[in-house]
Amino acid sequence: MSTEEVLNKHLTAFGAGDVDALMEDYSEDSVIILQSGALEGPDAIRALFEALVAEFSKPGMTFSLDATHISGEVAFIVWHAETADNVYEYATDTFVIEDGKIQTQTVAFAATPK
Repeated sequence: MSTEEVLNKHLTAFGAGDVDALMEDYSEDSVIILQSGALEGPDAIRALFEALVAEFSKPGMTFSLDATHISGEVAFIVWHAETADNVYEYATDTFVIEDGKIQTQTVAFAATPK
C-alpha cells in the first residue's frame, strides 16, 4: 500500500472508531511519540487508541482535517476537533510509513479541557 492509502485507511478506521482496524496499521515495533513521551509496541498503542476512540465517539464531536501533505514515506496532517471533553485547537500528526505499516508517528496538539 502507498503512503496515501495507509493514511486514508487509518483516518477512515479512526472515524469509524474501529480500534482493531487501527491496530492493523502498526507493526510489532511501531512507536507513537506524544508530548508526554513515547508509546512502544501494540499494547501501548492499543491503549492510546481505546482512550481516543472512547473520547471521540461521544455525541457532539466535530473533527476537521485542515491539511494533508505526503512526501514519499512521510505523511503530515493538521487538524482541529471538539469533543465532549476537550477542544483541540490545533493538532498535527506525522506518520512514517514503511512496508504498508506506520512505523513511527508523532502527535502534537493544543487542547483545552471543557
